[in-house]
Amino acid sequence: MILAVTMNPSVDISYPIQDFKLDAVNRVENVRKTAGGKGLNVARVVKQMGEAVLATGVIGGTIGDYIIQELTKSDIRNHFYKINQESRNCIAILHDGKQTEILESGPILSAEEGAAFLEKYRELLSEVSLVTISGSLPKGLESGFYRQMVEIGREKGIPVIVDTSGESLRQVLRHKVKPFVIKPNIAELSLLLGIEVEQSISILKKVLTNEWFHGVEWVVISMGGDGAFVKHGKDYYRVTVPLIDVVNPVGSGDATVAGLAVALNRKQSVPDVLKTAMTTGLLNTMQARTGYIDRAKFGQFFELVEVMKID
Repeated sequence: MILAVTMNPSVDISYPIQDFKLDAVNRVENVRKTAGGKGLNVARVVKQMGEAVLATGVIGGTIGDYIIQELTKSDIRNHFYKINQESRNCIAILHDGKQTEILESGPILSAEEGAAFLEKYRELLSEVSLVTISGSLPKGLESGFYRQMVEIGREKGIPVIVDTSGESLRQVLRHKVKPFVIKPNIAELSLLLGIEVEQSISILKKVLTNEWFHGVEWVVISMGGDGAFVKHGKDYYRVTVPLIDVVNPVGSGDATVAGLAVALNRKQSVPDVLKTAMTTGLLNTMQARTGYIDRAKFGQFFELVEVMKID
């Protein structure tokens, strides 16, 4: 079973407004509410891929109750650490071909609450074979919190996939105990290293020789419609994907993480791991809803993904 961690989940609310006006009343007919957060997107796609999944993280209040209700409707097992504060809403206003987002910061956790969650996390590891950690940390927790989670995973012999950015990722990679997989995009890689990383094979190979990546089994650099560049052990791969009509790209990175988790948990070959990850990411972009795929199309697009080993 895969454990999908979301430390700062939300209810994602989508308001499609054809003629959005500032400083005026805007009425909405079709409101979409989703149990949101990167790790919950991962959990949904893992479930849709037919793999057992358990969602965890920190939630509270009536918004937290709604998140649990939505996950239960989707038959996704969950075991959250509950706090007295209210979880957050994240609002997206869809207008004129644009998306304006209003994101609440969420609760502020105490050090004691952080420690209590780590104890719950340690207990949950006895039920699972792989962990995904996705998204930002809630306020109040130190930037090294994910590093501690990776360490606990290593102690228990459980591989951990980390999909975060900025200081949280920097702290994870600075430590001697490395995650099993990281999945930065080009922008996140540039931010991490403090340089403008170009999307070329020679540059990416050179960048990934940085000592920060030593000991990370898989470094998957996602490049959107251009596929991915991957370092696995000492080997490098270029993954290309077919051109498709994109409906909604939001959450495609999370769907890619879900594909990675499923394929690695099934101990698939290197090419099939990469093809599975790219396929789930592609299928998510073809859906209006975030964190959803049409499983019936998986085989078709799996065959269209190409993996080339680079010398």
